[in-house]
Formats: sequence, structure tokens, C-alpha cells
Amino acid sequence: MAMNDSVNILNSAYLAVEYIDSFLPDNPLQQPFKNAWNYMLDNYTKFQIATWGSLIVHEVSYFLLCVPGFIFQFIPYMQKYKIQQDKPETWEKQWKCFKTLLFNHFFIQLPLICGTYYFTEYFNIPYGWEEMPRWYVLVAQCFGCAVIEDAWHYFLHRLLHHKRIYKYIHKVHHEFVSPFGMQAEYAHPLETLILGTGFFIGIVVFCNHVVLLWAWVICRLMETIDVHSGYDVPLNPLHLVPFYAGARFHDFHHMNFIGNYASTFTWWDRIFGTDSQFIAYQEKEKKKQFITKKKS
Repeated sequence: MAMNDSVNILNSAYLAVEYIDSFLPDNPLQQPFKNAWNYMLDNYTKFQIATWGSLIVHEVSYFLLCVPGFIFQFIPYMQKYKIQQDKPETWEKQWKCFKTLLFNHFFIQLPLICGTYYFTEYFNIPYGWEEMPRWYVLVAQCFGCAVIEDAWHYFLHRLLHHKRIYKYIHKVHHEFVSPFGMQAEYAHPLETLILGTGFFIGIVVFCNHVVLLWAWVICRLMETIDVHSGYDVPLNPLHLVPFYAGARFHDFHHMNFIGNYASTFTWWDRIFGTDSQFIAYQEKEKKKQFITKKKS
């Protein structure tokens, strides 16, 4: 009975969103996107689309999303939003990070991406424009993927912090006490495989079109680059996501090494109490700010 009720609620919600969507104005970008998509289907094979298309989406999205945080370090005004202001980025660290990223992207992630075509063929996942899900379905699917990845990340990330294995794998990612956006995927190759597995679980569960692969890649990169950015910028649209952790939450993990293990949401850390040190730190900082304002 409970399962039927849940299905009915989801169906009702879907119909409600579909009804609202029918009143929204046409998206002016839809036709150009449709033309580009069909051009891609007509001129490239499924293997090329799934493999090289996925690589291009990942690389372009990753480095474009890193650009704002990279530029912030040269803008004095933005320094007031930097979380650890006493630890500025250095060219040496950024160059080291960039070299490691290139190795991970092309020698660890690319071989995994090469399996995308065989995944879509095995599960008969469509590529066509007509089968493409509507925008609100994609949003819901990406949110579902984020929930699954977040659960995987929390428990495996916490395990990687175990004193017996930390120094062998996860210590690489913690070389930077004050993170910056490009450092999001700076990790030991084994960590890339272990934590990266969480990314694919949601795809296996929800994927009904190849476009979800790319949409979820972009969403996941937006999140992980944001929380590693080192800047808590106001009017960040990601803060509208319920229970979103954000840059301050994850920045504290790099500064403290203990606690705040989740990737996207705050609920697992709240349930298991692994955010207690972060909460205490926030309260301490608020008291400092209050005393400073009072003196001024």
C-alpha cells in the first residue's frame, strides 16, 4: 500500500509539473539545440558520441567551471569571500594540480569513458532527439543521482580517512589545506576509482537517454568545483538546493581533516554527528564576529 501511495504521489507530481510546463514560453534555444543534436547524430557514430563526446563534455565543463575561481585570486574585491584568507593559492600548487589532473583525466578517467558506448548498447539506451526526456525529468534524475552519489561518497570517503589507509590513498587529495576549484579532482588514482564509482550508480539506476550522462557530469562538476572553490560567494544559485553543503562546509573538511565527509548534502553528517566540530567552529566564529562588531 505504501509503495502504491508513493507511486501515485510521484505520478501526480509529474503531471503537475508537466501541466505547468505547458504554460511556459518556448525555449528559444531548443531549436538550435535540436539542430545541433541531430547534426551530431547524422555525422558521428554512437561510439564516437559516447566516447569522445563524453570526454569533451567533461574536459570543457571542468575547466570552464574552474575559470571563475581562478580569476577570483586576481581580484582584490573577491578576497573578502575567500574562506581561508591566510592561505592564498600559489602558482606552484596550481601547476602541480594541473599536471596531476591531466594524468587522471586521460589515463584513469578516459579508459572508463571508453566503456560508455558498451554501457549504452547493453542497456539499449537511446540517443535520438525524440526519446530525449523533458528538462524537468532530467533535473529530477540528476537530483536522484546526486542523492545516491552523496550516500556512496559519505561512507567511502569516511572509510578513506581511517588511520590505517589514509596515508596511502586519500592523503594526496588533502595536500591542499586550503582548496581551490581546480583541485576538485586532484586525487590518488585509486581514490578516483573508489569515489568515482558513486557517480555511475545513479546512471545505472536512472539512465534512459545518453543526454543524462552529460547532464549529470555537468551537475556533478558544478557541485564539486563549487565546494572546492575556497570562496563562499553570495547569491550562489546552488544554495537554493535543499540541504546543499556548500564551500564553507567542505572547506572546513580540508582545514580540519575530520568530519564533513559528504559530497553534496548535509544530512549524513548530521545523522552520524560528524559535523559536530564544524558546528562548534561556526559558533566560535560567530562569537568572534559579534565581539569585533561590538568593539567597533
